[in-house]
Amino acid sequence: MSFLGDDFLLHSPAARTLYHDHAAGQPIVDFHNHLSPRDIAVDRRFDNLFEIWLEGDHYKWRAMRSTGVAEQYCTGPSPAYEKFLAWAATVPKCLRNPLYHWTHLELRRYFGIEELLDASTAPRIWEQANQQLREGPLTTRGILRRFDVRQLYTTDDPADSLEHHAALRAASDTPRVLPTFRPDGALQVDSPAGLQEWVERLASVADVHITSVRTLMDALTTRHDDFHAMGGRLSDHGLPYCFALPCSEHQADVIFQQALRNDPATPEQHAQFASFMMLFFGHLDARRGWTKQLHLGARRNINTRMAATIGKDTGYDSIGDWPQVDALATYLDALDKENALPNVIVYNSNPADNHAFATMIGNFQDGATAGRIQMGSAWWFLDQKNGIEAQLDALSDAGLLSTFVGMVTDSRSFMSLPRHEYFRRVLCNLLGQEMDRGELPYDFDLIGGLVEAVCYDNANARFCGGAETLHR
Repeated sequence: MSFLGDDFLLHSPAARTLYHDHAAGQPIVDFHNHLSPRDIAVDRRFDNLFEIWLEGDHYKWRAMRSTGVAEQYCTGPSPAYEKFLAWAATVPKCLRNPLYHWTHLELRRYFGIEELLDASTAPRIWEQANQQLREGPLTTRGILRRFDVRQLYTTDDPADSLEHHAALRAASDTPRVLPTFRPDGALQVDSPAGLQEWVERLASVADVHITSVRTLMDALTTRHDDFHAMGGRLSDHGLPYCFALPCSEHQADVIFQQALRNDPATPEQHAQFASFMMLFFGHLDARRGWTKQLHLGARRNINTRMAATIGKDTGYDSIGDWPQVDALATYLDALDKENALPNVIVYNSNPADNHAFATMIGNFQDGATAGRIQMGSAWWFLDQKNGIEAQLDALSDAGLLSTFVGMVTDSRSFMSLPRHEYFRRVLCNLLGQEMDRGELPYDFDLIGGLVEAVCYDNANARFCGGAETLHR
């Protein structure tokens, strides 16, 4: 069997039928990523393969460091072509890492390049890809059209101006690109300098003088309304775990004003303040009928020396090992008791918690909205074959795969859209092998309908106002 052939990852006859007849042609709804709305608004044309593929990719940086590549070729000042050559020399050493699959899948789907990338092929691949980037349709909007992306949600801070989303709203030649409200900056009471800078930006864009937690809430409410007016219907939080300690508005105000005076919150005060704000954010989302995304369990910026040297979010992160269940249950229950529980997607980064998360979502379904509370797709270190299969198994074991809204790229790279294809192949292989073993009915209308729902229909209905209802 050829590497990355038509039947890549499809190991049974039924799997191949499911993928080719029911999954491959489905459009894409990408409801969580970190793509730049500015790049889409200006329809950016990338100068070279480094800009579209390596710029800001901490997955690749981790691999390069592990093979002894110096930091100057990762986040440092080396020229773009030298950084690409360093990555190309790293690729053959990534066998069995998902980067090896993703790298070659992306080269094929974007540029039609079927050569394996290594030090010897790198100059030729660089020239072939760059020519297409300079002359072909692979601008940011062209890429979204090529992969039939119907709707895409970027991740935006409430202190962002939304000017690029306003430009996109007026554009007629691009899929719908909408903002996601990610207010994690509000929780920085343990880092006064960062909080103060963020509060200044928020106050300016919301036109609210922020001096107290109440005026902070007023400014955030204004921005939530602005995001809604721009078409936003999703929020997102990147947290180690849910915060669920009792905290009054008075206590929160004391902690907030203390931070504004350069007095950092203690860990307990930070947890109290974050708990108060997360309940407030839940109310905002419920008021507007939004979906809240909770990305839980990542242990971020572990190497403090490197964080101080080259900055945060540069590839020094891991799966965290915190207890998740009690805090998540308390948070969801607190919102439910206040009739303020929005639709929720909970993403898990620790495979040890898969079944706990899969059972938790069943406690807050409302009997009216199919899949109202979701276990999100395999995330970060888990968004590869084994991790995707484990998430699908846990969800199927303890919940309903049929209401699942499917995959997201969670990426900063415009080269990552084949992650949807990768997920779809894994999904079809899992179901197809069970069909061939007699564990599922050999009925392509039934199982194919499930595949179509998970790949597109459910997300379309939930996030795009599609006519379809969630698959039941």
